[in-house]
Amino acid sequence: MLSWPNKHNPCYRNFYRCRQTQRCVTSPLAALTFPAGVQLTELRFAFHQDTDQQNTKQKVFRVIPQNDEQVEILNFLASIMEVDFWQPDSVTLVRPKTQVDFRVEAEKSFEVEDLLKENGMEYQVLIDNLQAALDAQFDSRTRTGDHSYEKYNNWDTIAAWTADIAAQNPDLVSRTVIGKTYEGRPMYLLKMGKSGSDKKAIFMDCGFHAREWISPAFCQWFVKEAVETYGKDTVMTTLLDKLDFYVLPVVNIDGYVYTWTNDRMWRKTRSKNAGTTCIGTDPNRNFDAGWCTVGASTSPCSSTYCGSAPESEKETKALADFIREHLSTIKAYLTIHSYSQLLLFPYSYTYSLPPDYQELNSIARAASKELASLYNTEYTYGPGAKTIYLAAGGSDDWAYDQGIKYSFTFELRDTGRYGFLLPESQIKPTCEETLLAVKYIANYVLEHLY
Repeated sequence: MLSWPNKHNPCYRNFYRCRQTQRCVTSPLAALTFPAGVQLTELRFAFHQDTDQQNTKQKVFRVIPQNDEQVEILNFLASIMEVDFWQPDSVTLVRPKTQVDFRVEAEKSFEVEDLLKENGMEYQVLIDNLQAALDAQFDSRTRTGDHSYEKYNNWDTIAAWTADIAAQNPDLVSRTVIGKTYEGRPMYLLKMGKSGSDKKAIFMDCGFHAREWISPAFCQWFVKEAVETYGKDTVMTTLLDKLDFYVLPVVNIDGYVYTWTNDRMWRKTRSKNAGTTCIGTDPNRNFDAGWCTVGASTSPCSSTYCGSAPESEKETKALADFIREHLSTIKAYLTIHSYSQLLLFPYSYTYSLPPDYQELNSIARAASKELASLYNTEYTYGPGAKTIYLAAGGSDDWAYDQGIKYSFTFELRDTGRYGFLLPESQIKPTCEETLLAVKYIANYVLEHLY
């Protein structure tokens, strides 16, 4: 019989000490005695690595802790078993009255339910069978190698598409390589716009976090819409005549490949970390913007590991170098993530409001309204820290601090029904509505160049 934590359990009252010194019989993993110097997080990571493919019956739970004690229960849970936090990104960001979505291994789901029930915590099972949800992402089990804007494309297909779209639209699109990933893959950047002198630009990237597949799908959709509607849609034509768009379809290419080949739920890069078997850095905690001060982890085993230094990752360094080299022309920075239906702007590394708060807030409000006009999809907007949580080292804050005033983060559909496993049937409507918001922001930038 498993002994679950409660307020009378000495391990619960001090679970950090329990993690290091005690043998609370709460799960098979928690009962292990660890060699000196070995962290539980490393053992949990190794355990997770061995079970990457065992998705059947894994569950995704949603809870809303009502007080600090219930937050502590979730902390305890994360300390004794492998918990993959979907929202927020880490257990350290869990706060009372805040929605928490997390995934657990199949054999742990009953223990989790017992714990939540015993402590009077209401919960919802968002995804009852992860494998079924993984399968349901794809509209058809028949997959061809052909590129499609309404399907999720693997990296090889996207890479070939970047070459094709540039070759087919030489007056509008060109492709360059801005760097290489840790595993040596070229980072392709598309430049879009009619040739002209002294043009200002907007930079947009997708695929920071590997498992957020709807994100690269949007970057591809945006490029498609640009080339297909140029000369027909007056707003898009004006934008491409007067601005350049730099589009980086996938930032974290190695991680994205890994989600197709090994672990659909992978988030970080795939770089090796010194002194541990734990792999990868969170690329959106790796920028020099309050780096690793809040909402990020110094543990390489954490999903929010900030890296050994700002821009330690080849991918983030390549992106930052390109923006630095083009600071005189880049006037807006848009980064596309999922999920939660949010439109955020700086700051995330501090509760302080940016000097341009009023203007950014009004843009976000209007862009959210544009987005909702198509399918009534509701977005929440505001500065990152105040709207969701403190998180340092993000690319949007970094771009803003570089002087790029119009810096926004999109968190696309949905709000948790499918989470990262958004079905392909939602790619088209998600991209259509997001395009309206991006076009609004781009047009605003064009009318307010600085």
